[in-house]
Amino acid sequence: MGALVGLGVGVGLMLIWSAFFLPRRSPAERRTAGRATRLLARAGLGQVSVTGFVILCVVCGLVAGLALQVVSGTPPVAIAFGLMGAWLPVAVVSGRARRRQRELAEVWPEAVDNLTSAVRAGMSLPDALSALGTRGPEPLRDAFDRFALDYQVTGRFGESLDRLKDRLADPVGDRVIEGLRIAREVGGGELGRLLRNLSAYLRDDARTRSELEARQAWTVNGARLAVASPWLVLLFMSFQSDVIQRYASGAGVVVLTVGAVACVAAYRLMMRIGRLPTERRILS
Repeated sequence: MGALVGLGVGVGLMLIWSAFFLPRRSPAERRTAGRATRLLARAGLGQVSVTGFVILCVVCGLVAGLALQVVSGTPPVAIAFGLMGAWLPVAVVSGRARRRQRELAEVWPEAVDNLTSAVRAGMSLPDALSALGTRGPEPLRDAFDRFALDYQVTGRFGESLDRLKDRLADPVGDRVIEGLRIAREVGGGELGRLLRNLSAYLRDDARTRSELEARQAWTVNGARLAVASPWLVLLFMSFQSDVIQRYASGAGVVVLTVGAVACVAAYRLMMRIGRLPTERRILS
């Protein structure tokens, strides 16, 4: 209990100190913050601040490191698991971003079909987009609800589309929105045909990618299992004080460092070999 109280006091003092004495961010730090912002947006967590996310990573790292220090009494092992704990929120948010992107890719064809039906029924394009907030696919309703409010308040279709793109942070959504923007600017005569062709293309693309991801899953799961196994063994060894104390020596630190570098390099290599081409956002 005393350790937890000390941890809480330490985190509070660190936050107070950082508010007054941390220097302004360098360009490299701003790029890192930009990557964090994009990651949170892709995960549907755009309302979460980068500062709050970084604090969460730091707190998770401190808790994991302190817990392993109490269990094992070996600082090198505690530091290693502290770094893993600090990376855990990033891994969780990255996984959420990938799942959200797959989910949106599956529902975009249905959304485009709804747009096609609305335009064919005589609705204007802004009204058809606003209607997706009530009768569109569930994962997209909130974003289109806010689009409808933006357009109702400002009356500026282009700016409302830009904010919709920022909220969705989705490559498929970028293509759909830019296609709609161009169709509106050059005239709506071909809008129905454009939407039908777009819906067919999105369905074919989603079907192909789903098949490839299903075949790729064993590679990804195998890479994750191979990386996690030695660290799980080390975690169980932490409960045996006479064994884990050997990692407190210089040779133990070298073994941990080499093992961590080898695991990270092997995991990155395996993921790079087995990964599918990722879609990039356009005009964002």
